[in-house]
Amino acid sequence: MQHDIIEIESLDMEGRGVGHLQNDDGTPGKVIFVEGALPGERVGFKSFRKKPKWEAAELTELHRESALRTKPKCQYFGICGGCAMQHLEPAAQVAIKQRVLEDNLKHLAKVQAENMMRPIYGPTWQYRYRARLSVRNVVKKGGVLVGFHEQKSSFIADMKTCEILPANVSVMLMPLRRLVASLSIIERVPQLELAVGEGSDKTITALVMRNMEPLTVDDENKLKAFADQYDVQWWLQPAGPDSAYQFYPLDTQLHYLLPEFGVTMPFKPTDFTQVNHQINRVLVGRALKLLDVRKDERVADLFCGLGNFTLPLATQAREVVGIEGSKALTERALANAQFNDLAQRTTFHCRNLFEVSAEDLIALGKFDRMLVDPPREGALAISLALAELAKSRPELRPKRIVYVSCNPATLARDAGVLVHEAGYTLKQAGVVNMFPHTAHVESIAVFDLA
Repeated sequence: MQHDIIEIESLDMEGRGVGHLQNDDGTPGKVIFVEGALPGERVGFKSFRKKPKWEAAELTELHRESALRTKPKCQYFGICGGCAMQHLEPAAQVAIKQRVLEDNLKHLAKVQAENMMRPIYGPTWQYRYRARLSVRNVVKKGGVLVGFHEQKSSFIADMKTCEILPANVSVMLMPLRRLVASLSIIERVPQLELAVGEGSDKTITALVMRNMEPLTVDDENKLKAFADQYDVQWWLQPAGPDSAYQFYPLDTQLHYLLPEFGVTMPFKPTDFTQVNHQINRVLVGRALKLLDVRKDERVADLFCGLGNFTLPLATQAREVVGIEGSKALTERALANAQFNDLAQRTTFHCRNLFEVSAEDLIALGKFDRMLVDPPREGALAISLALAELAKSRPELRPKRIVYVSCNPATLARDAGVLVHEAGYTLKQAGVVNMFPHTAHVESIAVFDLA
């Protein structure tokens, strides 16, 4: 049986069209993931990877086009791996991400939110204020390349502009190529890291150069001249992220602002911060509104980072306890609390939250409410610890949990534990379009004691 045309039913977590081959009896057969295909389309495909139960394929012909298909804005879309969904209308991208969240909750957690919240979304172009750009000297392509990796490849895309980076960074890509090509350590610069922040009176663009060998005096002078011409701040990183230091100029500091709460957050360009500052402000505002903290309450902020949620919460609660797995990070969060005159209402602890137990939660004391913002691995240990509290010390469970997630699969897994074992009800859930044109799904969920 010839299988080269397929009906696309949905999108997967990587933005690929999903369809099924038909068995001889008409029932759905092997799953085919078709890159570039959209739901509702009928497409020709060519498989490049075959497994017993699925195949990965590329689109070869478009026999029936979706009304939601649009012309990609970026000329490198389909080659560069930075985006996966530019061929889909932005509003439809959000709707599909919401469906991904709903499907994960339904199939993995066996739960359904009582209310699906309106998605959070904002600018769809020039939004990416954090990025890691790979650097490589490729003689066959004319010299140094600076950009994202190609799709399904370790090669660097030959991109001269980028529609999701800030405009001033996009126009800087070619000058950055020439700069690196002129350095004595041209072969020893594997990456440049971008972070955009706010200074006292302007936006600051910081670039972190991973220099695996020391710069010469001539190299340093070239970096300084580039900084003066393009209004950027250079940092050098001779080893791991903790080795990064501000090189030139030295008279400015990076911040991001949460003006609704009067909070200013100092950070380093190698710190984890959200890529989309505008969406982060909306996200923080929604999370705090959903948590609905009272002035006399004690709140936990798990995976607190630099204090992105901790410090705004401290403007509303009696006490906020921020917990992170790194001592250095908790010290930075405390410094940020002191910077904002909120140290008297915040406490920070260093704990491995991937191994936390019910006993650990008991030792921390009663929390009225809890905010959880884990990495992609999720918060399974915390969920299991709360399930254990439901058996041994149910009165110590927080009455409300707001869970901010960057992985709908681990959110769903943890939601299953919280609902079926820890005694919570999933009241609300919704997506946050932090990364437009990618398949990345950020989401938020609210759990109340049943």
